[in-house]
Amino acid sequence: MNRSLHNKDISVIGVPMDLGADRRGVDMGPSAIRCAGMQARLERLGYIVHDEGDIVVRRPKSYGEHGTTLKYLDEIARVCDELHKNVADAIQKGFFPLVVGGDHSIALGTIAGVLQHKRSIGAIWFDSHADMNTDKSTPSGNIHGMSLAVALGLGHPRLTGIGGADKKVDPSKVVIIGARSLDEGERKLIRELGIKVYTMHDIDRLGMTQVIEETIQIVTDGTEGVHLSLDLDGIDPEDAPGVGTPVIGGITYREGHLAMELLAEAGCIISAEFVEVNPILDSMNRTAKVAVGLMASLLGEKIL
Repeated sequence: MNRSLHNKDISVIGVPMDLGADRRGVDMGPSAIRCAGMQARLERLGYIVHDEGDIVVRRPKSYGEHGTTLKYLDEIARVCDELHKNVADAIQKGFFPLVVGGDHSIALGTIAGVLQHKRSIGAIWFDSHADMNTDKSTPSGNIHGMSLAVALGLGHPRLTGIGGADKKVDPSKVVIIGARSLDEGERKLIRELGIKVYTMHDIDRLGMTQVIEETIQIVTDGTEGVHLSLDLDGIDPEDAPGVGTPVIGGITYREGHLAMELLAEAGCIISAEFVEVNPILDSMNRTAKVAVGLMASLLGEKIL
C-alpha cells in the first residue's frame, strides 16, 4: 500500500460549475474525471474514497445585477458557500478533501473551507494564469480569473465574505507555478503583494525540481499545511488539450508528474482541487486522464 497522506479517507466533491468561465463544457469536468477511473486509481493506492457526488449548480437567465463586471456573481457565491461548508465537514471527519471541477472559480470555496480548521495555510497555484483579477481590473468579468485574489481577501464582499472575511491566505505563503498569460492588473497586484511566481521562463531555467523545492520552503514556513489548486491549463495543451483557455508553451506531462511526486514526498498537502477539464474541447477524454494521473502522483503513486 502506497499512501502519501496521513488521512486514509478521501472525500471527493464534484462542482460542475461553468459560470465562472462563462463557457459551456467545463461543467462536465467532474463526470469526465470520474469516467477516467479516478476512484479505482486512488483505491489501488490504499485509500478509501468517499464520493460525495456533485453540488447542484443552477443556470441563471442573466449575468445578474453586476452585469458583465461580475458574471453570475450570486450563483457562484451560493455554490462556493455550499462548497466551503462541504470541505470543512470533510476535514472535520478527518478526510482529505479532493474537489473536482468545474471552472477555477470554485477554488475560493475550497480554500475558505480549509481555513475553517487551519489558521494559516500555504497555497500552490498551478496555472497558466494568475487568477488575480478583481471586479476593478477584470477584462472579461469571468470570476474564474479572480479566485486567487478572493482567497487573499481582494474583490467583491459577496465573494470575500465566504467562510469569513478574516479567514484568508497570506500572500507571502502563495506560489504560482506555470504562469505564462498575465493581465496588466494582475502583474501590478502581484508586484504590490510580493507573491512568488515561477513563470515558464523560470521553470525552463531552473528546472521543476528546484522550483518545487523552493516552493515547498515558501508555503510550509509557519503554516499548518498546504492547499494545491491545479488548473489543467497549466499543463501544455499538447498533453492537456481539453481546457477552455489553453496557452501554448506550458508544463510538460512529465514535469507535472515530477512536481506532484515531489509534493507527495514532502507530505505537506492537506487539500487539493483539479479544475478546468472541458471534455467538449478534449480528445478521447485525454485531459481528464491526465488529471487523474496527476492526482495519483500527488497521492503517492510511483513508477517503481
